[in-house]
Amino acid sequence: MSTQPKPSNPLKAVRGTRDLLPPETALWNRIEQTAREVFARYGFGEIRTPIFEATELFARGVGEETDIVSKEMYTWEDRARAQSEKAQSLTLRPENTAGVVRAYIEHKLGERGDLQKLYYIGPQFRRERPQRGRYRQFWQIGVEVLGPVSSGSESPVRDAEVLEMLATLLNELGVKNWRLELNSVGSAEDRKRYLDILRKALAPIKHQMSEDNQRRAETNPLRIFDSKDPNDQALVYALPVIGDYLDESSRNHFAQVQAALVACGVPFTVNPRLVRGLDYYTRTTFEFTVPDGSGLGTQNALLGGGRYDGLSEMLGGPKAPGIGFAIGEDRLILVLQEQDGRKAVDAPHPEWMWAKKLDAYIAPIGAECNAAALALARELRRTGLSVEVGDGTFRLKKSFDAADKVARNIVILGDDEVASGTATVKTFATGEQTKVARGELGKFLSPAPQAEGS
Repeated sequence: MSTQPKPSNPLKAVRGTRDLLPPETALWNRIEQTAREVFARYGFGEIRTPIFEATELFARGVGEETDIVSKEMYTWEDRARAQSEKAQSLTLRPENTAGVVRAYIEHKLGERGDLQKLYYIGPQFRRERPQRGRYRQFWQIGVEVLGPVSSGSESPVRDAEVLEMLATLLNELGVKNWRLELNSVGSAEDRKRYLDILRKALAPIKHQMSEDNQRRAETNPLRIFDSKDPNDQALVYALPVIGDYLDESSRNHFAQVQAALVACGVPFTVNPRLVRGLDYYTRTTFEFTVPDGSGLGTQNALLGGGRYDGLSEMLGGPKAPGIGFAIGEDRLILVLQEQDGRKAVDAPHPEWMWAKKLDAYIAPIGAECNAAALALARELRRTGLSVEVGDGTFRLKKSFDAADKVARNIVILGDDEVASGTATVKTFATGEQTKVARGELGKFLSPAPQAEGS
């Protein structure tokens, strides 16, 4: 027997991370499966990139002056394995667009000549203050559409299709009362011209702003519109907006995006102060929000994204206009739970949010029937049924209690049933108990087909 002293403080998950356990993981799986099914209907394929990349990728792509790069990244020096090698700075990915575009360049996907429609589902990492729905390891469902200009990647139709697909996904997941806000941050030339005007407008008032916004006024004034500081909102609201300084090409592009959304019946609102906090965004930017009381506290943005026509070139690749978005899966789940009227993770939820009950729980009567129970379970599982196996040492009441928690039926298997090639089945929903021949058991336990439209 071990003589090691028992630790006084058992190890726990690191601050800002968490374990996802059944039955909650059934909800995650349902959301991810729905996303995969919707994306497939629109011709998207899955891409999986490493969870860590060269730090330079994010410094160049996301922007050195962003909060993500300057404050929130998990970065370390990967020590050289030989004296002739140089150490490399690596970073856990804080977002996935830069990694997808890096893969696009590295694998020469642009040489195929067609539009690349890619999606990903996976963890990202940011060292920010943990709060409701925000974790240091968090999951995102994201989409990127990019390709050479000849593939139609610059077309406003691409923007509208992505937004229409998002509306479809949120509706199929059951998100209620979402709201789409749109803006255009223009081309690189538009932004340069506008930033000169914005800096002049900020010069006499920036000293009245928060420390963060004073820094942004010097490094990248456009990010002041991202500020959530309540004391600065009146000043921010009075600043000139970029929509008044777009060139004709950017205005036409934005107008065509809006016209396509109207044609598709997707409602939206133009928000002239909406910007995205990353350097690579151009032209169309957007957010989907939900009403107050939807589980996200004071920040009601559910997801966001936009166009990034120059990102490939910033990373040393060919011209490859693109657009994408990312949904924070943790926040999406909070919204679904809250909008259903359930505030706690441990509270009961609608059946669609959780794993369906198993078809059967086999309860062997006596340890000598355990092997027969396992063999029966193997037969039934091979027909596609979901089955749990109890233990013959359990009292019958314990077996019934265990079965009622996880299955629609309990199959009682004792010496008599084994000898006669039958099983006793009780269906919990009706309370009926039936003797069923072993050869008919699979058919008896199969769930009744759903009526069309139910």
